[in-house]
Amino acid sequence: MEDKIKLGLNLPVAEEFYSLQGEGLNAGNAAYFIRLAGCDVNCKWCDSKNTWNVGNFPVKNIEEIARGAASTPCHNVVITGGEPLMYNLDPLCELLEKQCLSVWLETSGSHPLSGNFDWICVSPKPNKPPLDEVLELANELKMVISTEKDFETAEFYAGKVSAECALLLQAEWDNSKEVNKMIFDYILKHPIWKISIQAHKILNIR
Repeated sequence: MEDKIKLGLNLPVAEEFYSLQGEGLNAGNAAYFIRLAGCDVNCKWCDSKNTWNVGNFPVKNIEEIARGAASTPCHNVVITGGEPLMYNLDPLCELLEKQCLSVWLETSGSHPLSGNFDWICVSPKPNKPPLDEVLELANELKMVISTEKDFETAEFYAGKVSAECALLLQAEWDNSKEVNKMIFDYILKHPIWKISIQAHKILNIR
């Protein structure tokens, strides 16, 4: 079993569901979500802490995972976590591509990239910084903001992504009312950035 996980043939799955992308540049699009279990980044404000303990979730064969992703009328698949790049995603992405699905990744960027993706969203976290090699391939840089100092960190990482990468600022949810006002003001002064709203939480959907 462990060998198959190492090879990426089996993966621990926290949940799979069909819904709308709630945040980032692709917000509002229908997508099938594959949330992998396990994380070594451990952010204090993480909204998926229940996924951190791999032992709490089943290990699934990637063929079963791919069948689930292909079972909806939508062609978008989001691989998220936890931290999905803890695992070898090459085999799963290959299966999803054979189904003609558009594969999106949500990651902290703290592990080497595996898998082939149509869209990569990197959301750097303070406990374990992203790798430059992942930042350079990002289509979207999504920075979580909780204090004024976080804007400095956002600008630092903005200097490491490509000129085509979308730059987004997203309020830490627990203080979003106050932080969104900070973000509004910041973007008016620095219009290369866009705001990301967690619509799925506002709509109370998964």
